[in-house]
Amino acid sequence: MALTTDVKAELVSVRNAPPAVRVAEVTTILRFAGGLHSIAGRVAVEAEVDAELLARRVSRDLAEIYGVRPEIAQVKASVATSGGAPSGARWAVRVIAAGETLARQTGLLDARRRPVRGLPNRLTTGSPEELAGIWRGAFLASGSLSEPGRSAMLEISCPSGEAAMALVGAAHRLGVAAKAREVRGLPRVVVREGEAIRAILTAMGARRTAIAWEEMRQRREVRAGVNRLVNFDDANLRRSAQAAVAACARVERALEILGDDVPEHLRTAGSLRLAHRDASLDELGHHADPPLTKDAVAGRIRRLLAMADKRAQQEGIPGTEAAVPAGLDG
Repeated sequence: MALTTDVKAELVSVRNAPPAVRVAEVTTILRFAGGLHSIAGRVAVEAEVDAELLARRVSRDLAEIYGVRPEIAQVKASVATSGGAPSGARWAVRVIAAGETLARQTGLLDARRRPVRGLPNRLTTGSPEELAGIWRGAFLASGSLSEPGRSAMLEISCPSGEAAMALVGAAHRLGVAAKAREVRGLPRVVVREGEAIRAILTAMGARRTAIAWEEMRQRREVRAGVNRLVNFDDANLRRSAQAAVAACARVERALEILGDDVPEHLRTAGSLRLAHRDASLDELGHHADPPLTKDAVAGRIRRLLAMADKRAQQEGIPGTEAAVPAGLDG
């Protein structure tokens, strides 16, 4: 919720937008945060938002653009927090007296007085700035942003499937991939890919949060990469240690089976393996006198094991594999 609060605080402070952009934003807020109601036989326009500052912004825009006088009322207040403000408090911005006229002017009612289920077409086909205003209004009304990670997403709850599709279309015209989906029967629009989230935040006007979110995402990716490397190294070390234990057990068994019949050069290779149990084949070669190549050491140990296994088969006794501890023979 902290990131969502940061985004909304930055968006609500956007100033000096052109009139068409302000219209796109406030119309979307009305559509996504409320809509049309019938009060005493009259059409009323209402938007319910989660911050008093946003309610006052919506009220000011409606007054300045359309010349109406909205009323602001606090609703759904719950137990007060330590700061004195009601926790979970919301504010409703209502226009009753001129509600139908406002609904027509904003495009929430069509020419036949029918409610528009999506967004007015003139908005969704507007300029990039107007499309950004649509997204800004939608996020202020019902948006959320989660922290970067596997389940990171920017999400908008939508009042209808048509509104969701209109928002997806606006995102695509801005070059951002967004998808509409239903969660428990409620339409939502989701942006998931990291670059897309940063792009839509920037387009809406939340540039500081976009930068902070991207930095957080990159730090998490670096940490995840380091963790993967550490786990990879641990797995490699574990496999190397297991392979060394198994190799030494087989060499010991080979020397035991062959006894005095071991050719001296093979005995030397086997002894090197047992004397330097954690060394690589290349390191074993450097310990030899004279030094041997890695392939020469590997070949001699391989012949030692083969000779011992052949002798064990002839005598009907367990071979070198039988000496490998359980769990290391895979």
